[in-house]
Formats: sequence, C-alpha cells, structure tokens
Amino acid sequence: MSDHLTPPEALIYAMVTVSAADRTITTEELDRIGSIVRELPPFHDFTHNWLADTAQQCGSLLRKPDGIDRVLSVIKASLSPRLYETAYVLCAEVAASDLSVHADEVRFLELLANALGLDRATCAALERGARARHQRA
Repeated sequence: MSDHLTPPEALIYAMVTVSAADRTITTEELDRIGSIVRELPPFHDFTHNWLADTAQQCGSLLRKPDGIDRVLSVIKASLSPRLYETAYVLCAEVAASDLSVHADEVRFLELLANALGLDRATCAALERGARARHQRA
C-alpha cells in the first residue's frame, strides 16, 4: 500500500474507518457509504468495484500495528486542505446513518479532526447537519 491515495480513496478510507470503529459495520452505514460514492462530486470517476477494493485495502491497513494512526496519516497526506471538512462531514454522515453514534465512532471523529486541524465549532456544525439529515419523522 502506498503512503498516498487519490482523494476519493482517502475519503473512502475515512468513511470505512469510522464505520468500523465500533467493530460493527451496519447495513445502514454500508448503504450510506454506497450512496455517498454514487451521488457526490468527489466520486464521479469512481466505480463500484473500486469502492469494494478500496474498502478492503483500508481494512488491511487498519489490522496492522498502529493501523488507525497509519490510516489517519495517509488520509491527511492524500487530501488537499479544501477536502478536510468534506472528509469529516462524510464520516459524520456515516456515523449518524444508523441513528446510533457509538463512543468509538466519536473517538475516531475526534482523532480525524485533530489530524486534519479542524476546530471544534466547525466539527460540531458538521455533525449537527449530519444528524439532522438522518432523523426520522
């Protein structure tokens, strides 16, 4: 695995990692990752096969010693600063998608924010927007 990913790959690494943080990847989380990749501009040239391959590569890296630190490092190295908030909000979307944000997911969001240098007020706004989009009537 390279120390540099394409920006779409780095965003997928972030989403897969937040989903796996609580050691349970729910159907809602997988569905949300899939819909994000199908719908949002950063992924327009990304195919479904690449998504599965990238998710598997991320899982392999996470299983290595210091896997979470290595994932955070490669995410930061692979994204331009203008995509830092995008990475964070996509992770917040995935975490909120099953209507149950676990402590391990919150911890990963904190680690991601620290790695990317995002301030707490920005993160709180991004998280609130993600939660609001996933509320049910």
